[in-house]
Amino acid sequence: MSTRMTDEDWDKALAVFRAALPRRGAKGRDDRLFLEAPHYFAVHNVTWRALPERFGKGNSIWKRFDRLSKAGVFDVFLDHLANLSSAAHLVQMFDSTVVRAHVSAAGAKGGRRTRHSAARAAGSRRKSI
Repeated sequence: MSTRMTDEDWDKALAVFRAALPRRGAKGRDDRLFLEAPHYFAVHNVTWRALPERFGKGNSIWKRFDRLSKAGVFDVFLDHLANLSSAAHLVQMFDSTVVRAHVSAAGAKGGRRTRHSAARAAGSRRKSI
């Protein structure tokens, strides 16, 4: 499956992204390169610091991504993109992530230490003076 976008698609996406950006603050230098960085981050499952140098410093990319996320820019951006699509109502997204817990995370008590219930402790006499 190809994850590349055509230049025509990028032009549309960048126009919508720039419309979703807040009017205040410094403008980003290269919005296309910035939007490619989170895409690379997600597809290749790397850390922000492991992004290729062509995207810039990983910390700078993360700070901008975090700031725009908290401002709700990506919610507006994705909503506008969905409104442009004639088939968006046919597509439903869901998270199919499966997280497997280790057997020790099943809730069994560990070790030899016994734990008494609060009701049992309330009915027994005090152990110290």
